Amino acid sequence: MQSNTTFSIERVDALTAFRILPELAGLLHACVHGGASIGFILPFGMEASMNFWREKVLPAVGSGGRLLFIARKDGRLAGSVQLVIDTPPNQPHRAEASKLLVDPASRRQGIARALMEVLEGEARSLGRSLITLDTRTGDKAEPLYAALGFSVAGIIPDYCRDPFLDRLDATTIMYKRLDDARAL
Repeated sequence: MQSNTTFSIERVDALTAFRILPELAGLLHACVHGGASIGFILPFGMEASMNFWREKVLPAVGSGGRLLFIARKDGRLAGSVQLVIDTPPNQPHRAEASKLLVDPASRRQGIARALMEVLEGEARSLGRSLITLDTRTGDKAEPLYAALGFSVAGIIPDYCRDPFLDRLDATTIMYKRLDDARAL
């Protein structure tokens, strides 16, 4: 899909995702241990990471309700993001960006931005006119989303547990209108 001198991005199907399951699990594991607030808390082992991909993501990718994009750098899995398109009947115009992951060793190289741009392009091609997401308030991803044109809809206090500390963190709900997406 998209290529850069240092990394490439592609959409993968469920079979390909199954084949690279250990890589996907390793990516998630590294991100959680790197401080990412993406739904998991410590202790968080590789088996839990494998189970997440195997039980939550692969079935949704296989059914077509979720699209999975990966970034490779020098042949290694460096990042991923998911576009959730399995929305209720009254929301066929909306999609959700989910689980933007960039390996801690590959951050600050444009991978997250490129993954989100590919995700947005795919949403547009599917006729989606709105993308929503949530991110831990104050996380490093929040300014990235703002720079990509996402607006803050609101902040929910005490939304999730911090992955390392015994405390609750707020989450910021964001959205982006895709003006040139096909009308309903």
